[in-house]
Amino acid sequence: MMTLEGHLDAGGLRFGIVVSKFNELITSRLLAAALEVLVKAGAEEQTIEVARVPGAFEIPLVARRMARSGRFDAIICLGAVVRGETPHFEYISREASRGIARAAWESDLPVIFGVLTTENVEQALERAGAPERNRGTEAARTAIEMANLMKHLHVTRGKLTAEKWGGRKKQRSRRRR
Repeated sequence: MMTLEGHLDAGGLRFGIVVSKFNELITSRLLAAALEVLVKAGAEEQTIEVARVPGAFEIPLVARRMARSGRFDAIICLGAVVRGETPHFEYISREASRGIARAAWESDLPVIFGVLTTENVEQALERAGAPERNRGTEAARTAIEMANLMKHLHVTRGKLTAEKWGGRKKQRSRRRR
């Protein structure tokens, strides 16, 4: 059995980031953390493009356009939807998550969900704070791993095959009876 995993080397990869301007106190922290992870992992600043959109509802459209452009190895979506006193929270959260997932399926590219959905601003700030809890950090790491994994998976004659690569690969020998 062979198991493939992505690795945390962003060298040679290109990333698109879509970030919501709404709740900017929170989203700016998510963006800063994501950028830090990408650069520390070897991405060059000129290989990262950031698109700022008005709110979380607009993220999927821009993510889809970026993903379909062929210019990126992964797209990172960052936003913050905080529950209010109306059902608006449910509508925006649902459509943002559906749209981001659909962008990934339609483009066959990693489109990473880094949109916070919290009960209050305090929870959002906590999830956009220290690097070990910052969702921007997690989203960037996921994007790097998935971009590396996807680069090495191919479909040939209806069968999924793996290109030989320097990523983490585990093989177990099979016993014959």
